[in-house]
Amino acid sequence: MGMTITEKIFAAHCGKKRVVPGELVNAKLDLVMCHDVTTPPAVEMLEKRGMDRVWDPDRVVVTPDHFVPAKDILSAELHRSLDRWVKRHHIRHYYPLGRHGVCHAILPEKGHILPGEIIVGGDSHTCTYGAFGAFSAGIGSTDLAAALYAGELWFRVPETMKFTLNGAPPEGVYSKDIILEIIRRIGVDGARYMAMEYDGSTLSHLSMEARMTITNMAIEAGAKSGIIPADNVTEAYIRERRHDRPKYEVYHSDPDAKYVAHHTIDVAAMEPMVAFPNLPSNAHYIGDVRSDIGIDQAYIGSCTNGRIEDLRIAAAILKGRKVKARTMVVPATTAIWKQASDEGLFDIFYDAECVISTPTCGACLGGHMGVLAADEVCISTTNRNFVGRMGSPKAKVYLASPATVAASAIEGRIVDPRPYLTKRAAAE
Repeated sequence: MGMTITEKIFAAHCGKKRVVPGELVNAKLDLVMCHDVTTPPAVEMLEKRGMDRVWDPDRVVVTPDHFVPAKDILSAELHRSLDRWVKRHHIRHYYPLGRHGVCHAILPEKGHILPGEIIVGGDSHTCTYGAFGAFSAGIGSTDLAAALYAGELWFRVPETMKFTLNGAPPEGVYSKDIILEIIRRIGVDGARYMAMEYDGSTLSHLSMEARMTITNMAIEAGAKSGIIPADNVTEAYIRERRHDRPKYEVYHSDPDAKYVAHHTIDVAAMEPMVAFPNLPSNAHYIGDVRSDIGIDQAYIGSCTNGRIEDLRIAAAILKGRKVKARTMVVPATTAIWKQASDEGLFDIFYDAECVISTPTCGACLGGHMGVLAADEVCISTTNRNFVGRMGSPKAKVYLASPATVAASAIEGRIVDPRPYLTKRAAAE
């Protein structure tokens, strides 16, 4: 019996020829991601035990992103703690305020993610990096402390669920729609502690940014990780961001690898999706959505859909129009902020009367900048719409692609983005 990509990566990182799902292994780590919320508690654990060290400062990447700029005294103290720890251990891959960004966007952007690696981070959406053919998973502060100290962790080798994506995405359908359709089919616990592996002809139509949207939301299906095999698109993305010709191993699943389940998605037949409150799995085709669902807020950003590709999609729809609902645009990194400004996207957002923010996770988790009041309705490009996720537990959050969010912002209600795309094409 052959092995999956995930099983091969684990075998290579624990010195074995073969591993099987369910096996407990101790694996060496290639990279650890740290941010301002879960890292200070991990550091405090190590300090209290006289274990204040970092096994390899060059394999740690740090950025404050959840509450930036600091929203109160507590968040300011978290940032100060992070800053002092970075300086004490000479961690050079540090992106402080002014060079900061949402962690799952800035690490790939800066060339830190490579195929075949094992990457962990103190955030559940660390699974994003699986878009590069790596095993990547979120961990809590206790495991983060162990990872920083030892450079290795124990894992239970996950089973793998396979998804074959076929066909070119039709107009108005994006990677966000694809992952919402998948979660709709299997549920928020349908891939619990599994690796979600992707193949199929659709991948050739997806940029690295689009692929990261799909793997980002593996955790919303309960998965341990999401993984897409590295290919020419992956290698081109890495070459553009790395100048040192890094060595890495590209793994592919064996033809006889064992999967716990195999799902096939006809992407070419899809239409835009909207996930209703209060679960990402409560998704519906836009054609089945009532035309009278009004919104108070539209949010374009986050580690799921705050990259330059997402901002361009939204700007193309918003150009020459005004929003009827308050609309927040949050570029995922400082570099994306600058690029969006240079490309004139900010002029479009400004003319449309949107709010443009510095990179932050704040509104996504209901902690900072864009928090919802009771009974307010938001349509968002973020990844979660649980009760209380973006503010009041009485608020309602709908999830959709940047195109659907932008079109809905214009009309003040949830609408199909495709008429706006058709109008744009006709104008061009």
